[in-house]
Amino acid sequence: MAHDDGERPARVEDVHELASGMPHVTVEYGSDDNPVYQVGRKSFVFFRTPRPDAVDPETGERWTDVIVFWVESEADKQALVQDGTTPFFTTAHFDGHLSVLLRAGRIGELTRTEVAELIQDAWLARASARRAAAWLKDRGGTA
Repeated sequence: MAHDDGERPARVEDVHELASGMPHVTVEYGSDDNPVYQVGRKSFVFFRTPRPDAVDPETGERWTDVIVFWVESEADKQALVQDGTTPFFTTAHFDGHLSVLLRAGRIGELTRTEVAELIQDAWLARASARRAAAWLKDRGGTA
């Protein structure tokens, strides 16, 4: 009997699998060989290099496991980051930027299905209108 794999805790491998599985995706690599998933040469998910704005509040050490996901709007961003109990956050560096941050170390607080939706929404936020409409149509949705 098969069970629904989508409800299990998410893993970092899911981000790679799901992001690379979206249509028209290419992967670039940043300065530390960190993967940057793009559609139409626009990033929609990337693994961020350690930066001074994302640090452990107790040790001051830069977090090495921050993943950036694009969102459709500021309202979507706020819906994800306003509840401090969720694993999503932002920093002043990302003020005015339509993206949210997630530490890979907390990804298991989300289900695989939730991560899939996050990645699909990120892809839709950055894909061309034509590609987004075609993808939605293939899935039985509307643009």
